[in-house]
Amino acid sequence: MKRTVLALLIALGALAQTSAPPNLVLRGDRFRPIKWEEMTPAQKTMINNLLSGERGTTTGPFNVLLRDPEVGDQIQKFGAQMRFHSSIPRKLNEFAILITARFWTSQYEWYAHRRDGLKYGLEQPLIDSLASGTRPSPMDSDEAVVYSFCQELLTTHHVSDATFKAAVDRFTERGVVDLIATTGYYNMVSMILNTDRYPLPDGIKPMLK
Repeated sequence: MKRTVLALLIALGALAQTSAPPNLVLRGDRFRPIKWEEMTPAQKTMINNLLSGERGTTTGPFNVLLRDPEVGDQIQKFGAQMRFHSSIPRKLNEFAILITARFWTSQYEWYAHRRDGLKYGLEQPLIDSLASGTRPSPMDSDEAVVYSFCQELLTTHHVSDATFKAAVDRFTERGVVDLIATTGYYNMVSMILNTDRYPLPDGIKPMLK
């Protein structure tokens, strides 16, 4: 019996060693893409968590975050929570992300979330005016609340009483916390991507001046 169990364990170990590595799409400029066979167990855990999560991809800041995989894994989980489970409706959450990307002139962040913004209901003229660096127009009342809150927080590092009240009245105190968390996460993502000079996909030109 013991020999059977031992043989089974050996066979499972051999299978694990010979199984195909995941299909990684890691890109970078200053931070060289890390190959699967080079990764530590902690790095492989982070990659597996990314690929089994709602993103299903490793594009974006994660090649950089692999340099500190324990921290990177916690960051990607936080990011997934704010991207997919915020109490802010998805269209408005994408708007907050685009506001942050525009603030940092983060080209890849803008490229990726411009698509999602359109997918979830943001209008092209609004996105175009935000890209130009002007107050977006036209905006509905919810979009105006999100823009005023995020833009004020980013540019002045404070939020006025009137802006705070408008956000709480519309989205509740939880919504305000989620707006802050989303903006904070994508500030960090934009900083990572800009530091790396993260490349756009082949054939895509920068959209922000």
